[in-house]
Amino acid sequence: MGRKKKRMEQQKLPLGTIYQAKEGGNYYLRYQINGRRKNVNLKTDDYDKALEEYNRLLPTLQATTVEVVAAHVKNARQLAGRIMRLTLGNAWEKYSVSPDRAMPATIHEQQSYQATFQDFVDFIGDPLRELHTITYEDALGFAKHMKTLHIAVDTHNRRVLRLRKIFNVLKEYCNGAENPFGSKTLLRKPREEQDIGARRMSFTHEQEKALMEALENPKFRVKNKQEIRVIYYLGLYTGQRLKDCVLLRWSKVNLSQKKIECKQFKTGKEVTIPIAPQLLSVLNEALAWKTDDYGYVCPTVAERYNTADATGKNIGSGLVNIDVLRVLKWIGLKTSVKVEGRSRAVTIYGFHSLRHSFASHCAEAGVPKAVVQSILGDNCDILDSYYTHIGEEAQQKAIAAIAGEVGVITDKEKIKRTLQYLDTLPDTPEYKKIRELLSCETEG
Repeated sequence: MGRKKKRMEQQKLPLGTIYQAKEGGNYYLRYQINGRRKNVNLKTDDYDKALEEYNRLLPTLQATTVEVVAAHVKNARQLAGRIMRLTLGNAWEKYSVSPDRAMPATIHEQQSYQATFQDFVDFIGDPLRELHTITYEDALGFAKHMKTLHIAVDTHNRRVLRLRKIFNVLKEYCNGAENPFGSKTLLRKPREEQDIGARRMSFTHEQEKALMEALENPKFRVKNKQEIRVIYYLGLYTGQRLKDCVLLRWSKVNLSQKKIECKQFKTGKEVTIPIAPQLLSVLNEALAWKTDDYGYVCPTVAERYNTADATGKNIGSGLVNIDVLRVLKWIGLKTSVKVEGRSRAVTIYGFHSLRHSFASHCAEAGVPKAVVQSILGDNCDILDSYYTHIGEEAQQKAIAAIAGEVGVITDKEKIKRTLQYLDTLPDTPEYKKIRELLSCETEG
């Protein structure tokens, strides 16, 4: 057994007082200088050690010059003479147990933090290098290195922000230095990819109809086809992400009130969505395999989606995504294309396209943006790309209006000329009816 720690009540000394703020806690030194009270944490709950630290500080406390006192304060705060040392090789272990570390919702994202940090350590090439020696120049070098990997701008920026968070959590080991990843100059601008023609596309009404027909066609096969069909209907009529549709539980579906309450996995946002008649019909069919009120609406696909490897990393989401993309290929859609400057192909069509088409159809139908936000989630950035445009039909009307103003004969002018021509024809019943119809068109 270790030596029992001594504890004493507040005790006066030649200069100042040593005391414990609470039983079992560290000892503090209280003293006065120039009429002002100071408190210094002696960093130990053992009285003998606290006394040793007091005796070490006593000469400084007895000094009269401001410079010496300032040196004492700095020393007491461990900002001088006591550099907090932590190597890159041991940094992740410290970070991973910190209560201030990032708490991603998925294991995959948690592992991404570690992988990003390890990539930086590998780039530095010296795991024994200490954190307080890492500079902005090191961070800038890593940012330039990532540009050579041909990754997306968003991917680049996510990695920078992860490293910024890690260094911020471990800032005590940076000994007062600025966060090397704190500068905005390390982040890339979205306009860097403005020349990439490939982008996520929304489905047209015709493509959506073709998807639903293909899912009904028995000649097309995919694993768990019945449940995949339900998932597509959920995506089409709710605009939710793949994970939200796959892992929807019956407890969140109210068939009698015709509404779905969904807490989005990515954002934690609670949304309530009315159930469209087409979706209601499909959900009623899904009752055939319902086992309890808390089970998944699509239990087999949900189990497949939740599959993890030995390290706990989810691998099932990729498997389900492959199944979903197979359906798109049935109707001849190319899901991705290779573009210059990217190491990975750019996705053109996928399940997420249903979310885009949901926003697009709502915008063209004149549904207020705030209403669509209440369904897709307040922080949905998809909306901006559709609600900043009027829509093709409105644009065509605008062009037609402009064209009419620069010399093209308008419909009203055509009717006027037709009426003038009719005046030259015999007065027959057919003539009277045509003139009556055309006259109605010109009113107002």
